[in-house]
Amino acid sequence: MQITPKLTNVEMSIFSVMSALANKHNAINLSQGFPNFKSDQKLIDAVSKAMNSGYNQYAPMAGLLELRQAIAKKFELLYNTFYHPETEITVTAGATQAIFTIISTFVKSSDEVIIFKPAYDCYQPAIELNGGKTVAIALEAPNYKIDWNKVEQKINSKTKMIIVNTPHNPSGTMMNKNDMLKLQELTNNTNIIVLSDEVYEHIIFDGEQHQSICQFSELKKRSFITASFGKTFHNTGWKIGYCCAPKELMEVFRNVHQFNVFSVHHPTQKGLADYIQNPNHYLELSDFYQQKRDTFLNLIKGSRFKFTPSKGTYFQVLDYSEITNKYDVEFAKQLTINNGIASIPLSVFNDNHRDDKMLRFCFAKTNKTLEQAAKILNTI
Repeated sequence: MQITPKLTNVEMSIFSVMSALANKHNAINLSQGFPNFKSDQKLIDAVSKAMNSGYNQYAPMAGLLELRQAIAKKFELLYNTFYHPETEITVTAGATQAIFTIISTFVKSSDEVIIFKPAYDCYQPAIELNGGKTVAIALEAPNYKIDWNKVEQKINSKTKMIIVNTPHNPSGTMMNKNDMLKLQELTNNTNIIVLSDEVYEHIIFDGEQHQSICQFSELKKRSFITASFGKTFHNTGWKIGYCCAPKELMEVFRNVHQFNVFSVHHPTQKGLADYIQNPNHYLELSDFYQQKRDTFLNLIKGSRFKFTPSKGTYFQVLDYSEITNKYDVEFAKQLTINNGIASIPLSVFNDNHRDDKMLRFCFAKTNKTLEQAAKILNTI
């Protein structure tokens, strides 16, 4: 039997590689992006209550209406904009599923999709599985700013989609208002769809404001927003998120979503619907994670690593160029095996594995873990 895979040259995910190494060598794992502390017991209790109250059969395909209504209220509160809960919001099995389904819905053979690298690793495989061509534009370290002149040069009649991510994983940077206005200008009067990955929207530091795609009227008309409850509420294993888009785009998305996932875990949706009635449950996250970022950076300020404080997400990029010239993947493995601390090398997110001597560390950890990690980093 001859097998011809649609997706070729696929290596094991760097997240799996580094976590396996961390487990093997009993290293502190700051590589994968998940907390090592519990989510709020009130949320866990709300989901348990939903199970015991009978929310155990299929939810509606688009998601529990109560949850979609709560999401719509959140957008009104934070961004002074409206998505109709019945026609413009869909609950998904995490943001990655939403991203995959959006790409599968619209991208076909010969279509081009612009992404910005370093980029989260699910974008390009989804594009290629659907026959599209990835057009990657490099973000230069250490600021990782978008060069909009390069974007303008890459846009052509084959450009079907542009994917943006803010706050940005893996760099921890953010797009500003001028970035959004430029994106709006370049896509106006085109058929280009914008996919805005905003899973870290509630983790913003130093008084900055998240610039959501929905705040820009012309952009909103052509855009999807993807979001993650798992990232927000410290329960990534629940795999639940959502996406928002204008009715005409969402209708087409749901045509694919219904055959891909159909519906998402019902009791979790009910628990979340009740939990986010209190906006403080997501409004307090920025302060919570800024304290962790500041704790981590204060602990390593005497190390040989260089850094610009992360503006958002729960990741901090560290520049090790003054320590060694080793390739970042090699150095990350060395730190895991010999020093007992695991990170993610940024070259794996870059075109041609460009090595900027940067490692990504997750600070969504207990203070005890951060103190232990800093003690190691300070000896390197």
